[in-house]
Amino acid sequence: MTDNSVILEKRGQAFWITINRPDKRNALNAGVIAGIAKGYRDAHDDKDVRVIVLTGAGDKAFCAGADLQNSGAAFSMDFSRPNVDYADLLRLSQDATKPAIARVGGVCMAGGMGLLCMTDMAVAADHVVFGLPEVKVGVFPMQVMSLLQSIAPPRLVNEWALTGEPFDARAAQAAGLLNYVVPSAELDAKVDWLIGRIVDKSPTAIRRGKYAMRAIASMSFDESIAYTESQIALLAMTEDAKEGLKAFGEKRKPSWTGR
Repeated sequence: MTDNSVILEKRGQAFWITINRPDKRNALNAGVIAGIAKGYRDAHDDKDVRVIVLTGAGDKAFCAGADLQNSGAAFSMDFSRPNVDYADLLRLSQDATKPAIARVGGVCMAGGMGLLCMTDMAVAADHVVFGLPEVKVGVFPMQVMSLLQSIAPPRLVNEWALTGEPFDARAAQAAGLLNYVVPSAELDAKVDWLIGRIVDKSPTAIRRGKYAMRAIASMSFDESIAYTESQIALLAMTEDAKEGLKAFGEKRKPSWTGR
């Protein structure tokens, strides 16, 4: 990105997307949204990338939501457009076929909660504070709800959204928003550990698996079981499936081709 509001960096088989506005608590603006979207696309265009890591620069904030320093810009809309860039980013994340991890080292609020929810897994430092404070400034976390309501219990979502009051990392983990909560000094090690548990698995299985999970999310049981029984048959014909079975029989680590 020309304004350096998002840093895109390939580290081994992980593609890191870092919101780089620590002085603004990594608040969202047009450049940040475009940068994250570019990161997702770049990661999918690189066949060597196995996992995406989304984080914020510094230790104060993961993302504090929309940049309200210029509230007119934050709430301005082009009513001729049927879609919004932030909503398009959430759509892009849900269509992704490579897994994403949120590394949450600081405050996660409002639109930042949407970024958290758009990833597949999340690790947070134990001091992090979360929240949906939009009602305090006269708006509501509309787009965040599209993902949040399928992750956290309805009663908790109601409380968070209607009161706007913050909650801590342990509450976020108990609600299903986080996989792990660790001391700040252990955050990077835990993220690296989780990356390691992904990159040694079949990229084909993960790619097709994420695609299938997305497809069945809105299906009935009868629809989803019919769909998935056909998908397992297709998956069994891939090179990775054949290699995995052969490696198991030969008691060795598989050599994945991603095909």
